[in-house]
Amino acid sequence: MKSYDWIVVGGGITGASLSYELAKKGFAVLLLERDSTMQNATRFSYGGLAYWSGTTDLTRQLCGEGIERHRNLSAELDADTEFRELNLLLTIDAGSDAEKAAANYAHFAIVPQLLSVAEAGELEPLLNKSAIAGALTVRHGHISPTSTNKAYCQGFLRLGGTIEFAEVMGLIKEGNRISGVKTAQGIYRCENAVVCAGGWSRSFLKAAGVSVGVYFTRTEILETAPVDLKLRTLVMPALLKRFELEAESSRIEVDFLWDEPGKELLSPILDSGAIQFNDGSLRIGQLSRTLSDLNAKVDRETSERAIRAGIAKVLPALAGLPATWHECIVAFSADNLPVVGPIADRPGLHVFSGLSNPLAIVPALAERFANWAGGEEDRAIELLSPDRFIAEGRRKKEEGRRKKEEGRRIDDY
Repeated sequence: MKSYDWIVVGGGITGASLSYELAKKGFAVLLLERDSTMQNATRFSYGGLAYWSGTTDLTRQLCGEGIERHRNLSAELDADTEFRELNLLLTIDAGSDAEKAAANYAHFAIVPQLLSVAEAGELEPLLNKSAIAGALTVRHGHISPTSTNKAYCQGFLRLGGTIEFAEVMGLIKEGNRISGVKTAQGIYRCENAVVCAGGWSRSFLKAAGVSVGVYFTRTEILETAPVDLKLRTLVMPALLKRFELEAESSRIEVDFLWDEPGKELLSPILDSGAIQFNDGSLRIGQLSRTLSDLNAKVDRETSERAIRAGIAKVLPALAGLPATWHECIVAFSADNLPVVGPIADRPGLHVFSGLSNPLAIVPALAERFANWAGGEEDRAIELLSPDRFIAEGRRKKEEGRRKKEEGRRIDDY
């Protein structure tokens, strides 16, 4: 049985880029992916690169490094990632205070410009100007997620990496140490395993007895075939409800609900937006839900009607286009930062997940992780360690235990 230096679980953009970077460092790497045809969050994403959106020294640095990697990635991987830069249009609902909406973006690395209704309409002629009080704009990167993922995988294979399509059933443990991965096809041995399974990372790690502050939304979009209609910009709302949904559903007070079947932590939200790819196809969305079951079923017809009604207000020409409904699981973390690094009390086990702005920073973060795996110190990997959640979780549990004990003593008294 062949043993690998690293086994990467999950073949989306995080797993594919990390596998490539680890192989570049000379490691023997196996990439395990469940689906031979992509059906994950990478496949159904907008493909946006919000390199302008860093708000701290760390996120600004990662975004800066990420966009530079993207600008050179097609040449490095010898494949077209369809990288381009275009105008992002962040719409402000009619009746809202445009200046107040703009102030929410004042702390970003590159501050978006506030546009009047007329200026927004000039930038995006398909926009329904009566639906907005104005808009913000900033230059935004964009790729084809599927082309980029494929390019990474091809580059990984050229470096001698191995890809197997198999469903991961669990981890192989020797004492506390992780020494392999069990799949439906068999067992693969390794020195190190890294979970890059996006929204599925939570349940996978939970089965190994690890809780690292990674959660997920069930996200729904509509996708069209190539159309003649031309959308000039990437359109999204200035006030994204998704961020509030993620923050509220990952509070420590409701964490236990994620482990109970059939729970919906909060009502679904809709952030109406759209992007057109180079081939003329459109992705329109997006509706997000916080459901505790990874395999929960939703009423797709109701969802499609909601998405069409939402986009009809902002981009009415898109609302009636023939389209196919899709859903995927999207990861996020409890503090909106990536969860990257080793699990302290599970030697050999690592995580690379929970990225809220994945496409923009994954190339840089994957390269950093591989360098760290090769022995280089990296402050970013330390700051993004999953141990920050493990330690906090233990502190909260101990606090809860003490309060219960104090309550018993009071009752006894």
